[in-house]
Amino acid sequence: VQSADDDDDTDNMLAVAAGCPEVVAVVAYLPLAEPERATERLLELRRDPRVVGARSLIHDLPDPDWILRPEVDEGLGVLEAAGVTFDYVAVLPRHLEHLTTLSERHPNLRIVIDHLGAPPIGLGDVEPWWTLIARAAENPLVFAKVSGLYSRAGALADWTVQSIRPVIERGVEVFGAERLMYGGDWPVSILAGGYERVWAGLGEIIGELATTDRDAIFGGTARRFYRIDDELLAVAERNLGS
Repeated sequence: VQSADDDDDTDNMLAVAAGCPEVVAVVAYLPLAEPERATERLLELRRDPRVVGARSLIHDLPDPDWILRPEVDEGLGVLEAAGVTFDYVAVLPRHLEHLTTLSERHPNLRIVIDHLGAPPIGLGDVEPWWTLIARAAENPLVFAKVSGLYSRAGALADWTVQSIRPVIERGVEVFGAERLMYGGDWPVSILAGGYERVWAGLGEIIGELATTDRDAIFGGTARRFYRIDDELLAVAERNLGS
């Protein structure tokens, strides 16, 4: 998944993927505020079957309403028309509020909310996240990633299994496991106590679900949402099994 709003970041990911058959999907950067250039770039990127979605780091922008700008709206239309997914980095309540508008403007756009919309872990009051995440889930084409669930009150490592349990359970309640997917959040997870700790903490909670729900969150949902190429998956499974 892209980590910088520039083409070089995407080109680097695709270069890594070309040498690592276990990488079967890439969420690329697209300049959504420049719809004409976004169209051209998407046509170029889609020659590679690994490119399945797009993302912009909207949480780094000073304007919380950037996603509603007319030029950005046109850029989202480019994704919708192409059947390409959009990773939505919603870290403010304002970002989650906009999902209703985005759903109305782009009824066929598949959206995944990264990091479950940044719930206020460690802050005591779960509102307005608690209500807004349920409102976002009303659109059946809106999904969410179970990732980046760290303390918002102190250091990233100041989280516990019990502190993240309520927000994961809320995610399952409003989305269902069929619209939730695990995200490792590497390398940020290193700052949250290490990838293994994050994996174990999420696994303890998700492991309590029914087998079909666990399978969905740990792979099935992402496979369906991103429409990952079956041939690439088969190659990856053969390589991992060898």
